[in-house]
Amino acid sequence: MNNKIKIPVIILSVLFIAGCAKDSTLIVKLKDEVVTKTVYFNKDLVPLFTANCAVSGCHNAGGKAPDLTAAKAYTSLMNGKYIDTSVPENSKLYKFLTGALSPAMPMGKPTNPGGLNALTLAWIKQGAKKN
Repeated sequence: MNNKIKIPVIILSVLFIAGCAKDSTLIVKLKDEVVTKTVYFNKDLVPLFTANCAVSGCHNAGGKAPDLTAAKAYTSLMNGKYIDTSVPENSKLYKFLTGALSPAMPMGKPTNPGGLNALTLAWIKQGAKKN
């Protein structure tokens, strides 16, 4: 092979090899984390509702339904038909938290604070007990 042909072959080889280099890994999280512990309404969910939902002008006493204050959250969710224990993913509460229903909740707060989405779904799957 003469030198005029060798140089383009070498350059193309280097470019081809460099183009196949891996410089980063992309991790895509398609689902919420899986919760394998018992989720307690009063211990796990109410504090998250209090901090992120039952705030002035939102889901507090006299605010928008459901009332998610500590004293009324459970009754409000159950009586308002926000929970579907037969098909937990169809629960209105879960759909609002994940953005499947608009507007996504909690409004004006980070998405999924404290793992709220996975905890809520696990709690519903565990029978949505007032525990």
